[in-house]
Amino acid sequence: MSYGLNNGATRGRSVPMLKLPTGRARIMIWLLLVWFLILIARALYLQGLNTDFLRQKGDARYSRVIELTAHRGMITDRNGEPLAISTPVESVWVSPKDFEITPERIRQLSKILEMSESDVKNRFTHSQRDFIYLKRQVPPETAARVMQVDAPGVFLQREYRRYYPAGEVVAHLLGFTGVDDNGQEGLELTYQDWLAGKPGSRHVIKDRLGRIVEDVESIRAPQDGHDLALSIDRKIQYLAYRELKAAVTEHKAKAGAIVVLDAKTGEILALANLPAYNPNNRAKLNRNSTRNRAVTDTFEPGSTFKPFTAAAVLEAGKFKPDSPVQTAPGTFTIGAATIHDAHPNGVLTVAQVIQKSSFVGAA
Repeated sequence: MSYGLNNGATRGRSVPMLKLPTGRARIMIWLLLVWFLILIARALYLQGLNTDFLRQKGDARYSRVIELTAHRGMITDRNGEPLAISTPVESVWVSPKDFEITPERIRQLSKILEMSESDVKNRFTHSQRDFIYLKRQVPPETAARVMQVDAPGVFLQREYRRYYPAGEVVAHLLGFTGVDDNGQEGLELTYQDWLAGKPGSRHVIKDRLGRIVEDVESIRAPQDGHDLALSIDRKIQYLAYRELKAAVTEHKAKAGAIVVLDAKTGEILALANLPAYNPNNRAKLNRNSTRNRAVTDTFEPGSTFKPFTAAAVLEAGKFKPDSPVQTAPGTFTIGAATIHDAHPNGVLTVAQVIQKSSFVGAA
């Protein structure tokens, strides 16, 4: 291999130039040619044969399928008065890959959402997900303040929160729903499928800040839940609860229950328990307070069966309402059992047996 320099001293003379070996040059040309052929083949494959792959990657940048929440059905009393309704709220969520953590943003978000700064920061540092809830079910005014913060990657999601206008008065009867608006106790749980409905979805296009710029199509329309009308009368329910509370306080009882029935139809007009709880605020909920004692607890039938006994003998024609019944001396033995009256009464009529609630007279 020869080489030379071309300068003023050698001007006018032929100078030998640097040359690569012929074999090495051919190898380089073939490698470049093969590389270009591979690129062309790959381009033809992606753009002509496997277009779905590129389309999916492109759609993933801006196309989203969002869920449309179904509105939960309302629960009313027999007169149409609302006992349980769903009100719209917002949930604050974050896309960690689009959110830049700065002390100022953390401080602002924690103050608005009434959370500790460490709690807000931990939501980002301890999760690898693309979707993180900061706080569920915040009031609309709080959500508006969150969106005023200069924090790309923070979004809102419309949800519904259950509200009970009568509060603790109907708490045991209605029960309550969880953060996802699914029934947890009472009628809310029993009639979950009837009240809940089915969520829908739609296909939208979002910009880099998560804002919807085009509504492409509706994939599935949400089906709202059905309303549920009860036999309960809200006014009678309130009166029953008030009297039960007064009786429990007067007798210093640990608990109490009351049920009001329509004697003609058997419909339940009111049902209440104590101790009670506020279903709208369950931050310090005591599980013992959620027990529906009127339904779950068992009691001796006791005096409630005496009217059935009197009705049976009257229907059989053995007695009349004014027929005398000897209850002295206040005890009555049947086999190995002895029945006692709390207060000896002597001779009573059938009507008085019911009035005095005499065990001996009924026996």
